[in-house]
Amino acid sequence: MNVVFDLGGVLIDWRPADLMRAHFPQQAPDDTAAHALMRAFFHHEDWQGFDGGLRTAEEVAARTAERLRLPQEAVRDFVLPLGEHLQPLSVTVDMLNRLAGQRDAGAALRLYYLSNMPVPYARALERRLPALFGCFDGGVFSGDVKRIKPHTEIYELLAWRHGLVPAQTLFIDDTVPNVETARALGWQALHCASPAALAVQLPQMVARALG
Repeated sequence: MNVVFDLGGVLIDWRPADLMRAHFPQQAPDDTAAHALMRAFFHHEDWQGFDGGLRTAEEVAARTAERLRLPQEAVRDFVLPLGEHLQPLSVTVDMLNRLAGQRDAGAALRLYYLSNMPVPYARALERRLPALFGCFDGGVFSGDVKRIKPHTEIYELLAWRHGLVPAQTLFIDDTVPNVETARALGWQALHCASPAALAVQLPQMVARALG
């Protein structure tokens, strides 16, 4: 069995509306404004280009500040060091460690990641969280391959690199369109709406699959 994890919102704490409120309190004074700013900030081709390795951090900061009429320095101070501040979600990382222990003990289980992540953030996470990445048998960051979810190419690339059989592969993501693409490719897929719930549900699914 192969289990493929998204990172942000699954193994890495990613609450973008909270980030907007913390870093841009004048523009995001409440939840409604924070969610609106979050969508404008991250759900745009500028950030998708950053995720896909086509824009630099400096470039996306400048373009976003101009587009949203935000203070240039405030946006730059948020975007450039963000990879240094992303934190693991202990409830799901503990679960990942247990699954890695099962694999290392001989279970027919392989663990991978498939993440939309800009190159500088990917390198920061690898440097800061070596134990986390030591749990994986492989993975793909969007910024490294210039392909992003939910487009099929990045899924197919991971599968090709590691010989993943779709029917034997379970994909987990916190974003519904990403889950739907995996299912369209014949993968099993699970939407992670709650990391705490996932930490209970996934080990049970793996146990059933492994018999």
